[in-house]
Amino acid sequence: MGKKALLTGVVAVAHAVKMADVDVIASYPIRPYTGVMSELARMIADGELDAEMIRAEGEHSQLSIAYGASAAGARTFVGSSGVGVTYAYEVYSPISGARLPVQMMIADRTLDPPGDFGSEHTDALCCRDQGWLMGWAETPQEALDMCLVYYRAGEDPQVSLPQYACQDGYFVSHITGEVAIPDPAQVREFLPPFRPVRVLDPAKPIAVGPQIEPSMGPPLQYQRYLAMQESRRVLTEAYEEFAGIFGRRYAPLVEAFLADDAEVLLVTSGAHTATARNVVQKLRGLGEKIGLLKLRSIRPFPDRELAAACDGAKVVGVLDNDAAFGISGGGGVLYTEVCTALQGGGLGDRELLGFVAGLGGEVISREEFYWMAQVMLDRARRGPVAASGKRESGGDAGLMARENWKKTFWLPFDMEAGEGAA
Repeated sequence: MGKKALLTGVVAVAHAVKMADVDVIASYPIRPYTGVMSELARMIADGELDAEMIRAEGEHSQLSIAYGASAAGARTFVGSSGVGVTYAYEVYSPISGARLPVQMMIADRTLDPPGDFGSEHTDALCCRDQGWLMGWAETPQEALDMCLVYYRAGEDPQVSLPQYACQDGYFVSHITGEVAIPDPAQVREFLPPFRPVRVLDPAKPIAVGPQIEPSMGPPLQYQRYLAMQESRRVLTEAYEEFAGIFGRRYAPLVEAFLADDAEVLLVTSGAHTATARNVVQKLRGLGEKIGLLKLRSIRPFPDRELAAACDGAKVVGVLDNDAAFGISGGGGVLYTEVCTALQGGGLGDRELLGFVAGLGGEVISREEFYWMAQVMLDRARRGPVAASGKRESGGDAGLMARENWKKTFWLPFDMEAGEGAA
């Protein structure tokens, strides 16, 4: 069953890449991806990994290397962070449009300005609509496992799409956790050799990326749409088989914690979920009907699964760790996604609240999660908003305060008088 070791998120991913028997690695140093790059270079130098590592002169060429290698039939790996992710932006859509299952690790960090290198989901979420699978790992163990599952799902002939395997910079990438390293035989059973849908062959030349007539474009885009829809099923099956082989079971799209009878639910993704889960468990012990939903997948977005999990909740709060200036609702990307997912079934008396926190790598403390929970619980006790815009009568829970909240996160929803003193 393999062995256990204390590993950081970046080293855990390097082990996954080695066990996946990747053929080509494109590298360019930028923290935290540098940690994966250096560990993979060591593995190659020590004879542990038979792969070609190609050093690029920048992130754009780095993704171009992965593009060409995958088109030639190689299993490829690449990664970046922060501004490096956005520098390669031009190449993402061509890779997915060519239906090439490149895997890219994003150990996220904030964009410039302010350039403080702290963890923030904005860099990856800028790329969410490029036709790549996308999800966040909460721990180094999840980072290793997600790498293997994403190769399996992305390389499925019914999907054949690239993947962003994301983890929070520093909070996952550089903090150690106990990781069960799988036995190579287990990985071979779960992840067969890469069999590309098509391979560049000089004997059978084809045109790649040519200019086409406008009428030719929509069918190609529709194929990507169908592939992304199909990835829901493939991811679910991959995680189920993963559990049977490795003994670790993950909810493939949405992970629920104490959510069955919850009147208040907090939706999260990534490493800050660990702190939120601790707070939810404490509040449950005090008799509060609060639960947690962790989004493991952002693309495809689990709209149906999320709506089902929120059924019966009076208030749903969404934690965003990204900056989306001018976005509808004033919150973050996940807030708007959750609003859309729940609107499909009719919001009814359910109320949605958005929180933006942890920007620039700020720690989201337990105190802040308690405050968010108090806001949601207070809204639930006071009842739904009536047609007149007035609330039905109900209890009034006191809100905790903290002087420096204003500089650590903002509250994007319209607060009533007395509630916006953060």
